Amino acid sequence: MSETKPAPHPSPLTQPYWDGTAVGKLRIQHCASCGKPRHYPRYICDACHSFDVTWKPAGGRGTVHSWTIAHHAFHPGFRDELPYALVVVDLPEGVRALGRFSEATGKGLRIGLPVRLSFTKGGAGYALPVFSPEG
Repeated sequence: MSETKPAPHPSPLTQPYWDGTAVGKLRIQHCASCGKPRHYPRYICDACHSFDVTWKPAGGRGTVHSWTIAHHAFHPGFRDELPYALVVVDLPEGVRALGRFSEATGKGLRIGLPVRLSFTKGGAGYALPVFSPEG
């Protein structure tokens, strides 16, 4: 019997991000005062210290910055998916995003690999980012 995976627990800070993923959109937080993008979501801008926030959609493309292949499950709910690849992707919006790589073994991964974003549905109505090679 497979164990249930942990689900995200959106907070007022992260709810716009999770609302976006639920409809297949990656939303990036931006400072409403100076415009600096920031991802992961934060309460305060590290450039101008403003608390004013806007959320903008990201284009859904990027390049691989780094990756790791998981061979051990950090939670029993992921045991049946081993191994799986996680990638850190440089987005043209000026931030990095983390997600699964579509090829579980990491085949074809390299730094600078162009990738495109999609989402995989999880339980409780949330979705998680998955990056696949472009083309």
